[in-house]
Amino acid sequence: SSKGTGDGGGKTVAEEEQREKLRKLKEISQRISQVMEDSKGGRASRRGSMAFVLHVPYEPPVVMGDEFMMGPKGHGTSSTPVQEDLRWGCDRQLADKICNFNRHAAEEAGYFQSTSFLREEPPKGEKEVTFYDSNTGKALFYAPRSRTFEDFVEESKSHGWPSFRDGEVNWDLVRVLPGGETVSIHGTHLGHNLPDGTGNRYCINLVSV
Repeated sequence: SSKGTGDGGGKTVAEEEQREKLRKLKEISQRISQVMEDSKGGRASRRGSMAFVLHVPYEPPVVMGDEFMMGPKGHGTSSTPVQEDLRWGCDRQLADKICNFNRHAAEEAGYFQSTSFLREEPPKGEKEVTFYDSNTGKALFYAPRSRTFEDFVEESKSHGWPSFRDGEVNWDLVRVLPGGETVSIHGTHLGHNLPDGTGNRYCINLVSV
């Protein structure tokens, strides 16, 4: 059974949105101040650049999204709750919370290792796993591509969450918001883009896919 969308009697949505805006403005202000200090000492880098601080859109093949697609819908940020029978024994209640009523939190680091994922994947005779939106059932990621499954698992274990690269993303359905939040076009929170030295890295909650 699906849950309702009541706010539990806490602060109003408007108050929460205002607090979030103020928090983001404060964070940007602090980061700008740090960049200015770094630039004085010649310590500026890409991650410390003004472009990075102000969230200049990521370069292709990334497809950018905006806050509109994560606006309130019939069930949190999505029109429907997560599907009843999730793969790998993923916790449905946790999945629904992370996918539809959350913008920042994540499943615990290493959660995917506590499921049957590593025992079941990839399917016998297959080299690639398709990861589906837990709300809509539409394909969002395909991994591994241009690397081995062992490489994919090693990186995911190292970071704590399934970690995808640009070529493993279905850009027809996945968007990255200016702050790095990675979502589906249907409003499912998936995770975040946390680039490293080799490029974009999409750290995705297993319960979301």
